[in-house]
Amino acid sequence: MLHVRKAADRGGADYGWLQTAHTFSFSVYHDPDYMGFRHLRVINEDVVGPAKGFQKHPHRDMEIITYVLSGALEHRDDLGNASVLRAGELQRMTAGTGIRHSEANPSVDEPVHLYQIWVFPDREGLEPGYEQKGFDEADRQGKWQVVVSPDGRDGSLVIHQNVSILLADLGTGQVLERPIAEGRHAWVQVIRGPVVVNGEPLETSDALAISDESSVSIKAEGPSEILLFDLA
Repeated sequence: MLHVRKAADRGGADYGWLQTAHTFSFSVYHDPDYMGFRHLRVINEDVVGPAKGFQKHPHRDMEIITYVLSGALEHRDDLGNASVLRAGELQRMTAGTGIRHSEANPSVDEPVHLYQIWVFPDREGLEPGYEQKGFDEADRQGKWQVVVSPDGRDGSLVIHQNVSILLADLGTGQVLERPIAEGRHAWVQVIRGPVVVNGEPLETSDALAISDESSVSIKAEGPSEILLFDLA
């Protein structure tokens, strides 16, 4: 079963300092047909203006993944972490029993473009935690690179859920496949397109939910970047 989620159909808003698009229900955007997919709860695509950001705010019982596409994002939390997440880097924050953090664009002249992803943890009451890492882009040219996993394989960030997140960069005409194990599902988020996924044409910021299929097959119709979720 395939279900296309077109970028233009997402919720979201333009607040001037923030342009945000919500794949699933979030904040004031509510669509009962889009409350998440499997353990995925939030996929937000944000562009935050120079010297703007989110003041310190709380989270609880959620695994939060941030992927910066361009620019930089400054993170501070009440665990004492203070860092800058730069283009190509990923961050995993375990909210667990409770954490407060702020996120801001430290640049005075460049916006920051990012994806923020929320995944339900495998249990409540985890100890809050934070992890940040950059990954070599050469290791995902025409192939899958694991960037988040429950066991930290291949040096990936560790998530407290049976979910793996992979990245791939494809050149025009390249084809990349990945089997989907029985009983598992996939969500394909097109960071940059165009691509054709399991026969469905997708553009930048489009997505495809995949269930009851044995594999995912991606053909790049132009230079492309794919974010793939392997979900129980």
